[in-house]
Amino acid sequence: MALRWSTLDPESVTAWAELTNLLARVDGTEEFYDAEDLAEELTEHGFSPAHDSLAVWDGDLLVAYAQLRVPGSLTHAEGYARASIGGGVHPDYRGQGIASEMFDRMEPRGQALARERHPGAPIQLRSSGGLDSDPVRPLLRERGYEPVRYFTSMERPLPGDALAPVDTRVTPWTLELDEATRLAHNDAFASHWGSGPATPEHWREMREGRSFRPAYSRVALDDGGQVLAYTTTQQWVDRELYVGLVGTRAAARGRGLGRAVLNASLVAAAESGEFDLVELEVDSANPQGADALYSSVGFTPVRTTAVFARLV
Repeated sequence: MALRWSTLDPESVTAWAELTNLLARVDGTEEFYDAEDLAEELTEHGFSPAHDSLAVWDGDLLVAYAQLRVPGSLTHAEGYARASIGGGVHPDYRGQGIASEMFDRMEPRGQALARERHPGAPIQLRSSGGLDSDPVRPLLRERGYEPVRYFTSMERPLPGDALAPVDTRVTPWTLELDEATRLAHNDAFASHWGSGPATPEHWREMREGRSFRPAYSRVALDDGGQVLAYTTTQQWVDRELYVGLVGTRAAARGRGLGRAVLNASLVAAAESGEFDLVELEVDSANPQGADALYSSVGFTPVRTTAVFARLV
């Protein structure tokens, strides 16, 4: 049967979730999503499913998909316009050139969109290389991509080892602190590889997403109400909490605030009884030594993935 090429749409989200979760198990990434989570991605600011996605079908079976994202901001340090291509191919349909064809279609669109949004900026194409065993890596190398960064997933059981008392400098995140937290994040991540300022639209989508868990997000404030450090937390898997962001303003580092807000989030999660596990991801070359911070509160590494990229 000939494969049918189309794009992702609301009617495809159930099949999309089934394929995504199959790939999470087969490829070992453990990145699981419900159909409702993926449906939100179709409405992300700046993302057009009709132009920025692909869906490949064999009859009623979704066998491959691709997504393109071009953020509205340039990277802090390099000034790159980022065009990130994600997706995957069903294990039974690999080796048939589907992934190559998806890159052939998505790369030109990514470059065109990056030039439209960021005229004159150098363009960096990005794609996840997964774990070391991921079959996409040879394909990426053939297309001129190289590994540029490694990220390690770390986990901590709950309740696990005893946690420190909550630091009095820490308070729960509230909606009134939302913009102050975004500004703190942009300051904190200005020195992080590949990061760009979070736009108000991007930040709002994170905060309004069904995965966001404000009850376990925390901030540390100065006397004037400025956010100095923060955590944001999310949930995609039953009884697993994900710490999406941990950051401290550059001027406030060295005072233990990052550890204080992270510890407070862990205490809140443990006391809730809702979670057996907390997970986060750390840049292996983080200039602030975040892996040491996470290890100090009981996190251990479980898997490492790579980001591949090339400049065009």
